[in-house]
Amino acid sequence: MGVGPRFPPCALLALALPFALSAELLLPHGADRGDAALEPGDDARSAALELGTALRFYGMWRTTIISMNEPKNEEKYLGQFPVSFGAIAPFMADLDTTDGRGNVYYREDSSSDVLQLASDYIKGGFPEAAFDPSSVVIVTWKLVAPYQGSGEDLSLEEKRNTFQAVLASSDSSSYAIFLYPEDGLQFYSAYSKNDDGKVPAMVGFSQASTNYYFWENPGSYNVIANDEDSIRNLHKSSNAGRQGVWVFEIGSSSDTIVPAKVSSVLTSLEPSEEDQELTSKPFMSDYGSTEIRPQYVTSSTDSTEEDQHVTYSVPQLAVEDFITSYQDVTGTPSTESFYRHREFPTAKAPPRQFPAQQFPPQGPQVIDVEEFDETGIVFRYHTDVQQTCANNRHQCSVHAICKDYPNGFCCSCIAGYKGNGRQCVAEGSPQRVNGKVKGRIFVGNNPVPVTFENTDLHSYVVMNHGRAYTAISTIPEALGYSLLPLASIGGVIGWMFAVEQQGYKNGFSITGGEFTRQTEVTFLGNNEKLIIKQKFSGIDEHGHLTISTEMEGRVPEVPSGASVHIEPYTELYHASSSVITSSSTREYTVTEPERDGVASTYTGAYQWRQTISFDECIHDDTLHAAPATQQLSVDSIFVLYNRDEQILRYAMSNSIGPISDGSADISRNPCYTGTHNCDTNAVCRAGTGNRFSCECSIGFRGDGNVCYDIDECSEQPGVCGSNAVCNNQPGTYRCECVDGYQFAADGRTCVAVEYAVNHCQAGTHGCDIPQRAQCVYTGGSAYICTCLPGFSGDGRACEDIDECQQGRCHPDAFCYNTPGSFSCQCKAGYRGDGFQCVLGGVVKTKCQHEKEVALGSGGTFFQREIRVGQFIPQCDEHGNYVPTQCHGSTGYCWCVDRDGNEIDGTRSGPGVRPPCLSTAAPPVGIGPSVRPDTIPLPPGTHLLFAQSGKIEHVPLEGNNMKKNGAKALLHIPDKVIIGVAYDCMDKMVYWTDISGPSISRASLHGGEPTTIIRTDLGSPEGIALDHLGRNIFWTDSQLDRIEVARLDGRQRRILFDTGLVNPRAIVVDPVRGNLYWTDWNREAPKIETSYMDGTNRRILVKDDLGLPNGLTFDPYSSMLCWVDAGTKRLECMNPNQLGRRKIVEGIQYPFGVTSYGKNLYYTDWRRDAVVAVDRMVSVENDNFQPHKRSRLYGITTAFAQCPGGHNYCTVNNGGCTHLCLATPEGRSCRCPDNTVGVDCIERN
Repeated sequence: MGVGPRFPPCALLALALPFALSAELLLPHGADRGDAALEPGDDARSAALELGTALRFYGMWRTTIISMNEPKNEEKYLGQFPVSFGAIAPFMADLDTTDGRGNVYYREDSSSDVLQLASDYIKGGFPEAAFDPSSVVIVTWKLVAPYQGSGEDLSLEEKRNTFQAVLASSDSSSYAIFLYPEDGLQFYSAYSKNDDGKVPAMVGFSQASTNYYFWENPGSYNVIANDEDSIRNLHKSSNAGRQGVWVFEIGSSSDTIVPAKVSSVLTSLEPSEEDQELTSKPFMSDYGSTEIRPQYVTSSTDSTEEDQHVTYSVPQLAVEDFITSYQDVTGTPSTESFYRHREFPTAKAPPRQFPAQQFPPQGPQVIDVEEFDETGIVFRYHTDVQQTCANNRHQCSVHAICKDYPNGFCCSCIAGYKGNGRQCVAEGSPQRVNGKVKGRIFVGNNPVPVTFENTDLHSYVVMNHGRAYTAISTIPEALGYSLLPLASIGGVIGWMFAVEQQGYKNGFSITGGEFTRQTEVTFLGNNEKLIIKQKFSGIDEHGHLTISTEMEGRVPEVPSGASVHIEPYTELYHASSSVITSSSTREYTVTEPERDGVASTYTGAYQWRQTISFDECIHDDTLHAAPATQQLSVDSIFVLYNRDEQILRYAMSNSIGPISDGSADISRNPCYTGTHNCDTNAVCRAGTGNRFSCECSIGFRGDGNVCYDIDECSEQPGVCGSNAVCNNQPGTYRCECVDGYQFAADGRTCVAVEYAVNHCQAGTHGCDIPQRAQCVYTGGSAYICTCLPGFSGDGRACEDIDECQQGRCHPDAFCYNTPGSFSCQCKAGYRGDGFQCVLGGVVKTKCQHEKEVALGSGGTFFQREIRVGQFIPQCDEHGNYVPTQCHGSTGYCWCVDRDGNEIDGTRSGPGVRPPCLSTAAPPVGIGPSVRPDTIPLPPGTHLLFAQSGKIEHVPLEGNNMKKNGAKALLHIPDKVIIGVAYDCMDKMVYWTDISGPSISRASLHGGEPTTIIRTDLGSPEGIALDHLGRNIFWTDSQLDRIEVARLDGRQRRILFDTGLVNPRAIVVDPVRGNLYWTDWNREAPKIETSYMDGTNRRILVKDDLGLPNGLTFDPYSSMLCWVDAGTKRLECMNPNQLGRRKIVEGIQYPFGVTSYGKNLYYTDWRRDAVVAVDRMVSVENDNFQPHKRSRLYGITTAFAQCPGGHNYCTVNNGGCTHLCLATPEGRSCRCPDNTVGVDCIERN
């Protein structure tokens, strides 16, 4: 459905999202307000709306809302951004209003009450703006449905979206207001008419493109949100101080889109926990942005460029905790990858809170940090403190000068050197480029891609000829010949060091060899596409440029043994602020190997488009003296693939200068054509006509025709100073400190090395005991001590805070202080949680209140007929949300968190109940409390299993459960214990708790439990222990990741944080170095495996799975077994062999499983029992039901003696400084994620 009235350079495109404000925040709308209504349909559009007050958009005035370059059919542009026509898009997706599925209303209004409402919203986001609107255009999408396509998606059947766009104009400027009410956005994607499946909605602005004779110049554009996570949270955040309100200045004297900058979000008088987090830290905010304007590209607008450069200026916040989602981008970022680095607040990734003590008052300081994420986007954060050469001289090259300007500083290379000031090289000196290449490329129609990693790239450039020689090694023959036409893989190096004609600059002079390049190659004919991403990181310590290259896509096949010829070509490079773009169409001729004395030839062609993003100094206008458009001329092109050495070679000569048609080149000077006779270490200086002179480069002597190296080390013996040695190199020299010394901060003076000691790890710190304080390593030999929550002091001495003295409980409640915490309990005759107590009454929980409202009114904001049935939330006896919620009419079920929010990937079809976990601990009964000590475990082998707030044990006699000896091992009544693991060496039990959340352990010899991990956890569930390598592994189904740490919780490292939806069970095979885990993702359940260091990850089982909950590995039989609550089966397999065996079928609702001897033991939610199955004869032979009936969770075997075997980490931690992770053939030494230091060494 083409949504709504259309603009000249700004079609108003809208698609649905869930609400975020209450409905009354929408401006008045509907037929009673005189609104026109869009005709019902799936692809409806309105006539032009004549405006009484002109609208300004991207700096241009419009008096009608109708596209001057009318959009194509919506299936041609939905899912694409930017679009070729102008667009204001509060929710761009395919909507459907047929058969009464909502309405789209629109009108222009100049009534005083409406103008005042719009003005209030705008002043909320732009408090300093003097804006008095004279007219507003209001477009409202009310209860509109998503397009379903030919099929029927029951999950979208009842979803409806309501939102509003308001365009306010005065005689000088215009603003756009996007309003998203609470519960207004219920779907975030819609199906495509192109059979592309679901396409996420898009929120943003797009300026109309300009058509020229041979190309199309796309307009500027701004992306606000383009994936489901960011759209889902629009209603929770704001850039204008009120949840769900988003305000933008879309037209004034400037021709850019300016977002509001008010980041604080107002909350209600009784904010929820989630609202409080959002108040502390809004997930979407923007503190200024740079408008990026694409230059000339070809008419296609479906590029997927991801390597963009965006600069932000933020206040003095902790840099690592700042998240932003507003983007000004060039090209078309893919929805999947552009936001891959973001952590939007969702049920699985809640927004992080900012403790007040985290930001103490500070004096003026400078913070300048650049972060490169995997998409190549550069994020720069800096304070508003003036930056000068005095405190930034280190950012300039040693061959550059630094100059201050009113708003900053700039670097520029000194005479005899070329570059951008940050990086400088001697004029005329040969250059070397080194790097790595990896790729995944399909060749021709072959369904199997050719993959390669860590492949070497080396390039040598003769600067005064502009000739670049590039070699890429170990390219398989199946791919090598087919890459021959792509000479420009190395051509970017030729552009960097192209011979410069007078007044023109090559790539290195502009970028200093620090930039990212994204290239899209489209082969004409079969429309194959190849994406090339390259990152140039400047000059390394050896004086060589460094480059990394990634390639992915499909190329046409060039026959093995063929040769490829490429004619000389020219290419235009268009430069704007920090961005260079170019595009061209190139031809190549393929000569196939001779057959019967005849060699056939054919011609191919491809379209080449690239975007280069870099940092430039904006303060010195003289640095931008090069023309905005330059022409690169490339000739003498040579391409070759050596099948014996598997080396791909490219060579070409390059020069850069003015645009020329080639008929009468005015710049035929030998310096520009490369026909001079200067030495390779000399600069060619162009004179008048064909005259030129040769001048040896810095670091060389001679007449220019012959140059020889100067040995600075011999001529200046003391050039490097004391405690250093001088090494002469061609054209320069290098100083190196002698053993025991290192360079000081000035990079020149050698000082004695101070060997760092990590006192936190060594235990030599002066902090209080771990139960009261923590030691935080800060690098070098430094550390800080901080008291744990609930304690006060300087970290070296911490005292318990008596919260009961602070009046934290309700006046009608008793307060009980505990070390580091406290608890509240209502007095007799009162009901409540201790924080709120009511005399004789019951305090309604959120679940009970929602249930009451649903039963009483049938809805919250909009009264509407529900065709399938009203959803009624289900609450337990304590008023908490039942973890599994089901729709009474449709039969669909899903998991919710403690606040009732649906957890992604858990929705199941009718008749299937997902294995949801409750995060609400059962209430502690009134009476004497049970000390959380472990009861010493008797000798022998036992089963250990979790039952909510306790861990029980059942002794084993042979293969039989000794049920009369069963008893609780550990009581923790306020916790929800899920996973359990056992350390057979130290006799310790480890468990995960999702109510905290936390990971803890306790000795089975008796004693109090200890929490070893309590931070950066979402919902830790499965836990496994490597008793040989002394590590624990766990899954987190909220953060969707798998982590590893030492047994004491230190040295954490994330192994996997992609490709996971609902990870649950995890087990290890320590002897063979393998890791196994389950993921009960309702759309694609699977069992995966990898080495224990995270390498060699692969799917082990994916077919005929339902809800794989429990997993166990038997160290004696090497069998991997699992229980599935969806298929209701217990199955086993040997991971090294094909095939699997069904042990039993028809079981009820299994959760955890373990093995011992011939038996498998699993916990069952329906039976509230531990069930024993003889796997040899596939029959149930026993069961044990605890005295107290409740759900049983994880189960493990506590062996009397450790299983035999060893791995490479058994002795001396495998020689590793930190984490030792076993693999089948050895071990990997890995550093924890939170260590930034010199004392950790990674190796395989």
